[in-house]
Amino acid sequence: MHGINEELEFKPVRIAVLTVTDTRTRANDTSGDVLQQRIEAVGHELAARDLVRDDVKAIKEIVGGWIGDPTVDVVISTGGTGLTGRDVTVEAVRPLFEKEIEGFSVIFHQVSYESVGLSTLQSRACGGVSKGTFIFCLPGSNGAVKDGWDKVISYQLDSRHKPCNLVELMPRLTEK
Repeated sequence: MHGINEELEFKPVRIAVLTVTDTRTRANDTSGDVLQQRIEAVGHELAARDLVRDDVKAIKEIVGGWIGDPTVDVVISTGGTGLTGRDVTVEAVRPLFEKEIEGFSVIFHQVSYESVGLSTLQSRACGGVSKGTFIFCLPGSNGAVKDGWDKVISYQLDSRHKPCNLVELMPRLTEK
């Protein structure tokens, strides 16, 4: 059986949210707002939130700081995963991965296809692990953020999800 086992204890995780954009400000960062609302609504903790322009060095600095911070378990970025010249989130974040979660991209595109059809191939959504921190890079649209969180990430960050979830792996991520 797979899904949420309500008899088990929910273990909240600490999640940092980064919006990558050249067009939005904190005042109109709707995709960041969507993520924050969903994170807090299920009982996780918003560990940090920031907004940065599409700049490899700036993105890498913020994400790198969070993955080095023991109070952050997960980083989720929104924006900068497209194909244009300004879309550089993947170039900034992927080199930080110690391990890539290839299945995240596959499953994200599967659920995204249900929403936007073939347009999903314009996204380079990706996920990985670095220094014991999970990292997910989502597209910047509200719809993509909802698909990524509601249909993929939220389940894997729920300690009650069976047959397995990412939360149960957290204590073992830095094993040698």
